[in-house]
Amino acid sequence: MAAPRKNVEEIRNRVILEEFGLKNVHTTDFPGNYPGLDDSWDMHQFQKNFRIDIVHLDESSMEFDMVGIDASIANAFRRILLAEVPTMAVEKVFIYNNTSIVQDEVLAHRLGLIPIKADPRLFEFKNAGQESAEDDGSEIDTIQLQLKIKCSRNPNASKESSDPRELYRNHMVYSRDLKWIPLGNQADVFADFSIRPVHDDILIAQLRPGQELDIVMHCVKGIGRDHAKFSPVATASYRLLPEITLLEVVEGEKAELLKHCFSRGVIDLEDVRGKKSGQSGEQSTRYMQPRSSPTCGSKEFGEAGKGSRSFHIHCGIYWYPASRCAGYRGHPGSHVQMSNVSQ
Repeated sequence: MAAPRKNVEEIRNRVILEEFGLKNVHTTDFPGNYPGLDDSWDMHQFQKNFRIDIVHLDESSMEFDMVGIDASIANAFRRILLAEVPTMAVEKVFIYNNTSIVQDEVLAHRLGLIPIKADPRLFEFKNAGQESAEDDGSEIDTIQLQLKIKCSRNPNASKESSDPRELYRNHMVYSRDLKWIPLGNQADVFADFSIRPVHDDILIAQLRPGQELDIVMHCVKGIGRDHAKFSPVATASYRLLPEITLLEVVEGEKAELLKHCFSRGVIDLEDVRGKKSGQSGEQSTRYMQPRSSPTCGSKEFGEAGKGSRSFHIHCGIYWYPASRCAGYRGHPGSHVQMSNVSQ
């Protein structure tokens, strides 16, 4: 049975969230789906309707709305962000000395998962057929980092103290201890941009007096499809941008009750009669922020929530807090090449 003419536009452009399910989630961009309407896919029409609105952008996260596309295309964007955007990451670890309690393999894995702040567009992909020698890196495809640190006792520490931060020096090895060693003309090319880890507080290892680390790392260009360490984001997710339609004016105590049925900022109250706050009938509801509501729908107060075919996508650059083991991210087996070099 054909849908009434007045409801066709809503069906074509809205996904309806009801109490027990969703409606209109299917794609209708093909001819003959609705009588008298040609919804066949057209490039010029797509270019006219499609747009991207940047909602939030900073160094660690980005939110944007994509309007005029289907869920499958939004999911394709999400997967591209996770697996197809290249970054720089540690690929080879040359361990000259490791007297810590962390095994060489675990240490190499942790180093490989530290995000490196470097523009991958300025580097080329490394030839997979090259030999795995220590000196095979060049300035066009490799970043060299060095970690050289030794723990010692603090001669000025109090005899009664039991705090390792006071007793020892360099007992906590962080990502800020990684030093960039320029190759070739990299010092001139990156004179205004120092290559370093994205975050300085990533815990790598803990040392005690007499223990030391002497390590050289080679970073190369790669994509997240090959290994999670190359993924530029911790997560990328999308959702339909919700839309709430109230079928009638809600006032007084019901307005306050309706406001508390949603997340903060979704429903706002406005003064419609100029009366004092707290009196019945002086306030009515007003829909404020659609992106603040994860889902929406209320049979008691109005129409079920609707989601327009515009997708809200959020992605964030990954990082590892100092309290979290960097080795927990990615595949269980490390893809970092490691060489234990004896001096």
